[in-house]
Amino acid sequence: MFIIAGLGNPGREYENTRHNAGFRVLEKLAAKENISVLEKRHKAILGKGVIAGEKCILAKPQTYMNLSGESVRELVNFYKVDEKAELIIISDDISLEPGQIRIRKKGSAGGHNGLKNIIANLGHDTFIRVKIGVGEKPAGWDLADYVLGRFSPKDGKAVDEAADRAADAIRMIIAEGPDAAMNRYNGAPKDGRNSPGGKTTAEKNAAEGESTN
Repeated sequence: MFIIAGLGNPGREYENTRHNAGFRVLEKLAAKENISVLEKRHKAILGKGVIAGEKCILAKPQTYMNLSGESVRELVNFYKVDEKAELIIISDDISLEPGQIRIRKKGSAGGHNGLKNIIANLGHDTFIRVKIGVGEKPAGWDLADYVLGRFSPKDGKAVDEAADRAADAIRMIIAEGPDAAMNRYNGAPKDGRNSPGGKTTAEKNAAEGESTN
């Protein structure tokens, strides 16, 4: 069984903000796999289904971003999954360009408060994460204002397309493992790495190391 948690903030005022990219990916995945995400349990809104032959729990923590780990910890404890291999966390990342995807099997929080709280609640940083680039904060901007802001039309289109690819990447993680998905999807979409048949990034992943954010 897999737990797949997309991070974000609940409430209409936060819809389509940069910080809610994890919610967007989870919604894309749910739509592709025909899974309804409606049940309220474990401080989250949940959906249950089968993806690539594996039972999966799709979750949108409702604790607000900074306390995401409380919900994730409850889910891991209740469903008794191997959190190092069967937990997938989806989050936004300001260090990646809009439209870029990065999959990692472990690493620091990289300044992301949701990931930081998950690491604190789990007691380790070894879990699969799928990061969606939302673009770097412009000079002089407050970080909170930036991540709680909305995309320009151009960036919004790139992130929406990335969310669609990220949903496909999660299916590949479940079906073939994270290494296969990293080779297929890590990198910028313009160089073909995010497309089936595109060149792999095994060499790049090895060079960067698994502890990279």
